[in-house]
Amino acid sequence: MSKNETMASLSLDQHRAAVEALLAPLSQGRATESISLSAARIAGAPDAYRHRVLAEDLASPTDLPPFDNSQMDGYAVRSVELAGATPDATVRLRVDPQINAGDTISELEPGTAAPIMTGAPLPTGADAVVPIERAIPDHFRPTLDADGSAALTVDFAAVPDSDEFVRRRGSDVARGELLLTAGSVLGPAQLGVIAATGLTKIDVLRRIRVLLVATGHEIREPGTPLQPGQIYDSNSAVLSQALIECGCTVVAWPCRSDDAADLLRIIEKGAPTADLVITVGGVSAGAREVVRDALGPLGVEFSHVAMQPGGPQGLGLVKAAGHADGIPVVTFPGNPVSALVSFEIFVRPLLRRLAGFARTERETLRLPLVEAVESPAGKHQVRRASIDPDGRVRLVGGPSSHLLHSYAASTALVHLPVGLGHADVGDPVDVWRIDD
Repeated sequence: MSKNETMASLSLDQHRAAVEALLAPLSQGRATESISLSAARIAGAPDAYRHRVLAEDLASPTDLPPFDNSQMDGYAVRSVELAGATPDATVRLRVDPQINAGDTISELEPGTAAPIMTGAPLPTGADAVVPIERAIPDHFRPTLDADGSAALTVDFAAVPDSDEFVRRRGSDVARGELLLTAGSVLGPAQLGVIAATGLTKIDVLRRIRVLLVATGHEIREPGTPLQPGQIYDSNSAVLSQALIECGCTVVAWPCRSDDAADLLRIIEKGAPTADLVITVGGVSAGAREVVRDALGPLGVEFSHVAMQPGGPQGLGLVKAAGHADGIPVVTFPGNPVSALVSFEIFVRPLLRRLAGFARTERETLRLPLVEAVESPAGKHQVRRASIDPDGRVRLVGGPSSHLLHSYAASTALVHLPVGLGHADVGDPVDVWRIDD
């Protein structure tokens, strides 16, 4: 037994607390960076804008909308001039020149109605818009004779309310008003309202930078020919995407070797530009465990957590250039399901919190089982599952840690706590939704 391995199993909560303590310093003095906003930039480099988090409160530099404008296609009018209008006693007004979106602000002459298009500036003097379908006639016509004189009139059979179908300046956001709060995740609507104010640069939290090292002499890049005994590296793809969904920047640098020196060289080269190192594989009790062999002597602690899958775990600080106190290292077991379950439980909520996401935890439900299930009484077992339309939870695949296909077909994780041992049909269990 290595001095860097604890004798007794840790509980899931104990190890989660240890990982949280290890990563806590990452929240101190989070760096920020500026990003430029334009449709061309967003379309040309979408990854640069995905899962970005606003670094500070953002006040609107302008009113939205920036001027009074029409909410409908219709006629801009002075509502007082339509006083007394009824279907039996309509009010007739002379028709002014048409106002289109993008036109400059004009003035509405007394006794007139101006054809106005949606989004066009409301003319000075007007206080309401009558939709075209409520006018008589209910369609637009040419408004001027060849000599420029008024050619038409229009009748109205009802009195509009003041401000009816008018979008007033600042009615969405007033200049100086809080537009978005620090910590806002920038999705389509958030980027849209920022662009609507005319801002071209905003400050966001710099992404947590993760060096991801999948290990194993047997792993190969997908698409390359496999020799007997070799497998494709799925862990790099699995965890890269999981990290990206937490707002991280990922450098995936597999170690296709069981030589500790090779792993140490990768960490030495990648650590200076990373905030966190995550390794996958090489942490069990085998004769050749590259992560234990390389990082145990450097102070990384390895232990067994009372959970299935994902028992072998490790964490610690490793000296590295650019990190005065060492770079945090979290190690996961190598089976893909074990690695992803470990990430879900121990790391995902912390990284999402560090990234500034308002929602950090998976949605937890209490649902009845479709079938009976057995679980190791001394372990917290996590099973893959789906949720039926009637709200019951159905297990998908067995408990083995290599069954990645069943994970891919699942929409939920079922948590069977230590001491449960057995659950019957209809018994309620805790369920994490993983399909959002």
